[in-house]
Amino acid sequence: MSTLTFAEKIAQAENFLPINGTDYIEFYVGNAKQAAHYYKTAFGFQSVAYAGPETGVRDRASYVVQQGKIRLVLTSGLSSDSPICEHQRKHGDGVKILALWVDDAYKAFEETTNRGAKPYMEPKTLKDEFGEVKMSGIYTYGETVHMFIERKNYDGPFMPGYEKWESDYNPSDCGLLYVDHCVGNVGWDRMIPVVKWYEEVMGFVNILSFDDKQINTEYSALMSKVMSNGNGFAKFPINEPAEGKKKSQVEEYLDFYEGEGVQHIAVATKDIIKTVKELKARGVEFLSAPPEAYYEMVPERVGTIDEDIKKLQDLEILIDCDEEGYLLQIFTKPVEDRPTLFYEIIERHGAQSFGAGNFKALFEALEREQARRGNL
Repeated sequence: MSTLTFAEKIAQAENFLPINGTDYIEFYVGNAKQAAHYYKTAFGFQSVAYAGPETGVRDRASYVVQQGKIRLVLTSGLSSDSPICEHQRKHGDGVKILALWVDDAYKAFEETTNRGAKPYMEPKTLKDEFGEVKMSGIYTYGETVHMFIERKNYDGPFMPGYEKWESDYNPSDCGLLYVDHCVGNVGWDRMIPVVKWYEEVMGFVNILSFDDKQINTEYSALMSKVMSNGNGFAKFPINEPAEGKKKSQVEEYLDFYEGEGVQHIAVATKDIIKTVKELKARGVEFLSAPPEAYYEMVPERVGTIDEDIKKLQDLEILIDCDEEGYLLQIFTKPVEDRPTLFYEIIERHGAQSFGAGNFKALFEALEREQARRGNL
């Protein structure tokens, strides 16, 4: 068993591709205007920018919303033969682009494609009166894309081609700060090749692994490996289904998404109790709580925490720890009709892990929802 800390594991990553964090996450959706309204209303995002026919973009409409450092782009195609519409028709609303903020988008493309990445967008420079944005892109698992965004010479609202989006409707935020990690679901026997791809193409390192003996219930199981870049600003856990008596939540995702893709986005907060109360008040639904015994065992399993356990229990927030501290986390139900994408709200108190002690409680909660849908 490895005795390295997470910081020591991350330090083993290669440094040929410096990443400063997540620049934005772009969704292809059926109705971008309505999706943007949902994220503003339910999650407290604010209007930032818009691109569409009014800005000279003829094939799509895109709305940019932001909260803290989390920037979402909601995009719809404007004709039935649009590749955007085709993507949405097949997969439903879902993540197309995981954009990474880099120092040099041209070099990032050269480095990754030389290491075997499939190109998505050749490097290009976009300019307007606010400066320039350089960008390039490569495919990762499924049809998902990593864009490399270099914006050090730009001070506009988002990027060229977009105009500032001002709205009279600006709900208050919910305390969401930044993207902690994004989880991808891949098919049978695909986790190891995808992990190898992140190691060889992106220079990432595997900082945590779970097998089907650790992540299982009576009915199903999965395997997972967490990939991270050298500073820990970009973390991508990769899930693969494992054999079980019934269909796992990863298999359900793959069936309904009709392929590999982003399963959930974890966003950080400094006050999960306040954030979850606010989200629930706005209609966001969360997975049901584990049994009372789960919370009774917290002092023994986790140790002393700053929060009132009863308040966490009332809000159905999970608690876990590692050798570096503890964390609090909760998972929404899928935010669309297809049981695919959902969100994790996480508050870290030193812990750098991903809630391994919560996986059984989480899996059982997911299975209860699967059973209600008739998909278990």
